[in-house]
Amino acid sequence: MDSVLTQVFLPIALGIVMLGLGLGLTVADFKRIVVFPKAVLIALGCQVMLLPAVCFGLVLAFDLPPALAVGMMLLAASPGGTTANLYSHLFGGNVALNVTLTAVNSVLAVFTLPVVVNLSLDRFVGEGAIGLQFDKVLQVFAIVLIPVALGMAIRSRSRAFADRMYRPVRILSMVVLVAVIAGAIINERENIASYFAVAGLAALSFNVISLAVGYLAPRLANVGRAEALAAAMEIGIHNGTLAIVIATTLLRNTEMAVPAAVYSVIMFFTAAGFGYLARPRAAAGTQIASDKTVA
Repeated sequence: MDSVLTQVFLPIALGIVMLGLGLGLTVADFKRIVVFPKAVLIALGCQVMLLPAVCFGLVLAFDLPPALAVGMMLLAASPGGTTANLYSHLFGGNVALNVTLTAVNSVLAVFTLPVVVNLSLDRFVGEGAIGLQFDKVLQVFAIVLIPVALGMAIRSRSRAFADRMYRPVRILSMVVLVAVIAGAIINERENIASYFAVAGLAALSFNVISLAVGYLAPRLANVGRAEALAAAMEIGIHNGTLAIVIATTLLRNTEMAVPAAVYSVIMFFTAAGFGYLARPRAAAGTQIASDKTVA
């Protein structure tokens, strides 16, 4: 279920991509988010409060076994993964917002994740507790912030070089996605059918609802499409690896890791389809024109 692909190569590859994304960011991007905090507050509210409630409702509606129920709640409590930043970049989302949300979510998860998991264990299993898993959460924090900070530092010293790197980074992003999807399918080809049979519909429902809520909630509050798309990716793409590690190491229950494993496969496809449909058309056209100018 868990492999070298997700534990080693994916974090390294995404770290490189995040370095490239940092080349296109400036301090002004983050200042604008601080000045207009609506998108941040809405996204965090959905992530921390609304999604666990939605997931709890789905768990009851699908009448999942106790271990799978806890696994679903563990997934809902996990912060957005670094892949959300990559998808946002590919489909025209506000990457600076994604970086901010991922960073803040990673910090909040240190406190909220144990609470949600403990309540879920009490509700569905009857007992058990989990401590604050600082190191796993900080890994996500580091993979995002350190490469982005380096990229921003490079851009501050050489804007021309950073601009030239845009197209190579975009190509690298696509290669990483294809490699991860193919690797996940090949590595789990013998288990995918059984995983999906047990938790597939619940995971798919939660994924689609997460993406929809992440996009529609900001849009209903008159937040821009690029920011809403960024929020959707952050909320819809959970850190499945973190959930799997907690289930298999801290909770010592591989069945609890099944929902996260299934979700991690589904989200690659649903997020790509959602990103294509929801991408800001005007921004995409402007970016293409910019690419031609750079070329």
